[in-house]
Amino acid sequence: MFLRRVLSVSAVALAGALVSACASDPANTGLSDFGRYQCGQLDVAVKSSEDDGLIGLEYLNRRVLLKEAKSASGALFVAPGDPETQFWSKGERATLTLRGETLPECLEPGAIESSFRAMGTEPFWSILLENGEMALTRPYDQRVSEGVRLSQAVSNRHGRVYEAALGDETIEVRVAHQLCEDLMAGAQYPAQVRLTLGNETFEGCGGDRHRLFRGAEWVVEDLAGFGIIDRSRMTLRFLADNRVAGRASCNHYSGRYTLTGEGLTFSQQATTLMACAPPLMNQERRFLELLEQVRDARIGRSGELLLETSAGDVIRAIQSDKESP
Repeated sequence: MFLRRVLSVSAVALAGALVSACASDPANTGLSDFGRYQCGQLDVAVKSSEDDGLIGLEYLNRRVLLKEAKSASGALFVAPGDPETQFWSKGERATLTLRGETLPECLEPGAIESSFRAMGTEPFWSILLENGEMALTRPYDQRVSEGVRLSQAVSNRHGRVYEAALGDETIEVRVAHQLCEDLMAGAQYPAQVRLTLGNETFEGCGGDRHRLFRGAEWVVEDLAGFGIIDRSRMTLRFLADNRVAGRASCNHYSGRYTLTGEGLTFSQQATTLMACAPPLMNQERRFLELLEQVRDARIGRSGELLLETSAGDVIRAIQSDKESP
């Protein structure tokens, strides 16, 4: 029996299950007016502007105007005076760069990553969906089938359903955007996946684990059960290339993190050298010490980030609803 648990978390995944109504394929190019995208944990709305050639990009407490630019494919928009802020879209996916920092692949509601991986255990199986084709490692015998052509049977805001035929065998892949936990390794993933081969169905988890953590500024609310000093601030941002940065109470810090199917760890963090009141410095030291001891990260039932150390101490953080200056 495959051990996995599906968790409905509003801050991470779209609620609900797949419905059987079919939808047409998305356009190959262009930008939908009043479209919404999920760039990891960042919810982005794209709206038309009264100014010709401009669009409004809305996220958190900000609205940024972008101007259309030349692109070999898709639709490209660049912020006037800030070429490091760009939005490029093609079909149901997009790429967003804010002041030089590229976010996780942006997806319209229900869409999956351009390279989507999923797996299950007991028995082990895995799939890779890419460019309309699937590479399948079969359960039981681990035979590999590559280049399996898929057709999209269902497309809605909850997920996707794909179908294929391989000889006399029918194949179906269902992807639902619900937080999924692999209890064998304890890892969480952003999607629940069901693979049907003929008359057998296998359940598993899929999607890029980084999407659960990136795209948000996480604000620490509890430090191993001791709370936070009033009006102090500790934050974490999971950035591209396995970088992490934030505020540690008094100083800013930066370093690296490693996320695998077995857990999450942080490197020793480099900090600025400001001096603050002793209570703040003590809190900062405790936070950085605990961060280096973290061995796992989870998303709680209310969408909170839970960083757990090997000793069982927990750093609890929630998403900020506004962009820090």
